[in-house]
Amino acid sequence: MNAGRLVILASSAMLALSLAAAAWFGGRLAVDHRDNALIASLATGHDLAASPDDPAELRFARLFFLATRDRLDEAQPLLNRLATDTDRRLAVAALYDMANARLRIAIDHLGSNRIDPAVPLVRLAKEGYRRALVLDPGFWDAKYNLDVAMRLVRDFPQIDVDGEEMPPEAAKRLWTDLPGLPKGLP
Repeated sequence: MNAGRLVILASSAMLALSLAAAAWFGGRLAVDHRDNALIASLATGHDLAASPDDPAELRFARLFFLATRDRLDEAQPLLNRLATDTDRRLAVAALYDMANARLRIAIDHLGSNRIDPAVPLVRLAKEGYRRALVLDPGFWDAKYNLDVAMRLVRDFPQIDVDGEEMPPEAAKRLWTDLPGLPKGLP
C-alpha cells in the first residue's frame, strides 16, 4: 500500500513538473514566434519600434532597418547597446552594418562632389570597421571595406611643433584629406 501510494505521488509530481515545463516552453515559443514575426515585419519594410528590453536579434533587425534607410541618428542608440552586449556575433554585425551605411552615404556625397559632409562619415565608418575587427580579427569583409575607406580619407599622424600639436587647419594645408575615389582593385 505504501509502495502504491509512493508510485502515485511520484507520478503526480512528474506530471506536474512536465506540465510546468511544457507551459514554460510554450510561453517561450510564443515569445520567440512574436519576435520572429516582428523581425519579418521589419525585413519587409514595416517600421516597428524596438525597446531596450527586446532581444538583441530584434534590436539588430531594427538597426538594420534604420541603417538601410539612412536614419543613422535613430540607429546609433541601438548600435551602442548592441556593441556592448555579450553576443559578439551581433555586435560585429551591427558595427559592420552601420559602418557600411555611413560609407555608402559618404560615397553618395562624393559622387555629388560634396566633400565636407563625406569626410566625417568616412572617419566614422573607419572607426566602426576597426571596432568590428577588434571583436572579430578574421572578418575579411570589414578588412576590405576598411581598406576602401582608408583610401578615401587617409589618416596622417599629427606633427608636433615644440611639444604642441598642429591645429587641424595647418594639417589640411600639408595633406589633402580626400585624394579621390578609388578605381579598380588595390
